[in-house]
Amino acid sequence: MTDTTKESQRAALHKAIWGIADDVRGAVDGWDFKMYVLGFLFYRFISEDLAGYIDEGEHESGDLDFSYALMDDAEAEDAREGIIEEKGYFMLPSELFENVVARCDRDPNLNETLRNVFDHIEGSSVGTPSEKSFRGLFDDIDLNSNKLGTGVSERNQRLVKIIKGIASLDFGDIGDARIDLFGDAYEYLMNMYASNAGKSGGEFFTPQEVSELLARIVIGDRTSVNKVYDPACGSGSLLLRFSKNLGQENVRRGFYGQEINITTYNLARINMFLHRVPFDKFDIALGDTLMEPKHWDDEPFDAIVSNPPYSIKWAGDSDPTLINDPRFSPAGVLAPKGKADLAFTMHMLSWLSQDGKAAIVEFPGVLYRGGAEQKIRRYMVDNNFVEAVIQLPANLFFGPVTIAVCVIVLSKSKKDDKVLFVDAGDEFSHVGNKNKLMPENIDHIYRTVHDRSEEQYFSKLVSIEQLGGENNYNLSVNTWVEKKDMREKIDIHELNQHIAGIVKREQKLREQIDTIIKDLEA
Repeated sequence: MTDTTKESQRAALHKAIWGIADDVRGAVDGWDFKMYVLGFLFYRFISEDLAGYIDEGEHESGDLDFSYALMDDAEAEDAREGIIEEKGYFMLPSELFENVVARCDRDPNLNETLRNVFDHIEGSSVGTPSEKSFRGLFDDIDLNSNKLGTGVSERNQRLVKIIKGIASLDFGDIGDARIDLFGDAYEYLMNMYASNAGKSGGEFFTPQEVSELLARIVIGDRTSVNKVYDPACGSGSLLLRFSKNLGQENVRRGFYGQEINITTYNLARINMFLHRVPFDKFDIALGDTLMEPKHWDDEPFDAIVSNPPYSIKWAGDSDPTLINDPRFSPAGVLAPKGKADLAFTMHMLSWLSQDGKAAIVEFPGVLYRGGAEQKIRRYMVDNNFVEAVIQLPANLFFGPVTIAVCVIVLSKSKKDDKVLFVDAGDEFSHVGNKNKLMPENIDHIYRTVHDRSEEQYFSKLVSIEQLGGENNYNLSVNTWVEKKDMREKIDIHELNQHIAGIVKREQKLREQIDTIIKDLEA
């Protein structure tokens, strides 16, 4: 599939989202609008995925004219149990997206119809192994919200516009779209509602290019990984990058994540399904990772990637039991109560396998601040866990964070006792109102980290011994990688000659003026 096709599909997606937003402007005109777009994208996807799965089986059996969408609900019930066992959920033909869209204009109770469909999908998984993956999945799609309208009729009119807009996307089978449908939609919505995106409810999204860089660094030369983990997984984009880069079958035991925000938690599970990850190959948990980690029985992980929230508050030393927590105790100190960044880092380091690798987006202050954070850095450096520190360009992320963040790469099986510092602050192109890592930028950074190579003004290897002592375990990239002097170089000798010439010409001019004045006075 060519880049031209991808761009045309991306443009079609953006046009559809803009059209839907324009139709409902003045009502759902804000960041909450995303749940309707992403939620109905998901509804369309699982409808097509289920119908396609059933149709394929019947076609292979010889009934080439079979269509599940045209089947009678009563007949379809006979297949419920087997389909749930395979797919994790069940939908009657009348509940399929295409059939609901076909009659939506004529349904005076559309909001209730949709609510019943969503409840039936979730309910079909109750008591089965897939229940955890589907429970509460549609809760954030508020079909009775006043934002849709003050009465049932007005709400339904807007729901019709939204689902028809999603239906208008012409990618053939939506599951075969050549773009990352969810990621592109999310990023476009982020741009549309830039003033609110990422601010409400602590929702964050890692740009696809940053996800690509982190995944490539963690994968390295491996052709497969056992388990991928993100303790602050957001919408799951970092986890799913491994599926894209390696192939889902090469993430052998699946995708694990935890998310504290319930809306984003639901989006992460939706995202898994949109990327065709089976319900039994992902485990996304809801809750506070630092205080109530949900994957004790699944650690360690050999691939960890994360973009945890920056400098948030946590219990810290106000909870005396935390210093005995095996995740935090090795450093002998807890991250400050007002800055949980290195608490997340220690959590990930603790759950990293002996042969694993982690790449973590960090707020730059953790690299140089003193106190407890310095002691945690000392623990990580002295035990040779820090493989690399990468300074990223500013203004890469959506929402309120425009500063230049960094990436810390951790490993428990380094082959040397040095830390590689990479200044990638200039590795970007300006696209729209954001900076963006381009493929050549990602390649340059990745290759430098992979080869542990030094490049003047770009990367430098520094020994553990150098980092300690007077340097206080300062991991700030600017401390170790010299900045190129972009000031114009001046040749002093040439400048002096130039000045001497000016003085000489000035003296000659004065002499000429004096001669003229004398002639006038004569």
